Amino acid sequence: MVIPANGITRLGPDEFAHRLRAEIERLRDEATRQRQLAHRRAEFWTRTDIALGFPAALLAGTAGAAGLASADVRVPAALAALASAGFAAGAGFLRSETRRRANKRARHAWASVEARAMVALNQEHVTHEDLGDLLECRQAALGAYDGEEPQPGPS
Repeated sequence: MVIPANGITRLGPDEFAHRLRAEIERLRDEATRQRQLAHRRAEFWTRTDIALGFPAALLAGTAGAAGLASADVRVPAALAALASAGFAAGAGFLRSETRRRANKRARHAWASVEARAMVALNQEHVTHEDLGDLLECRQAALGAYDGEEPQPGPS
């Protein structure tokens, strides 16, 4: 640390580089944790989508077949149709497919932050531009949860 005559504390080149490297390591570790968390969340929402969607489809088909088969099974068929509608409504309410896609986008974005941080850390000298790029990439990763997937075609 250098303290000139005016009393303003300035970091020496080695200490500045050490702090930059420490911040990039912190960002890398955060990106690793967030990537793993997004991966687990994507898996959870995939299972939730299947757990709600498959019974809904199965019950709807069974209810339709039973209702057409005989007049005696119309009440059980109606109950199965109601159960199917409940599963479908639950799936729609939870938006598990949308959440799964958002977490997959976030997982890829956090992996990009992690990879860029690792590349920066493997350089002999890190600069404040490296940290700035990583922070921009981190902001994009945070926005990946809410953002929409890019549409195909020219922008």
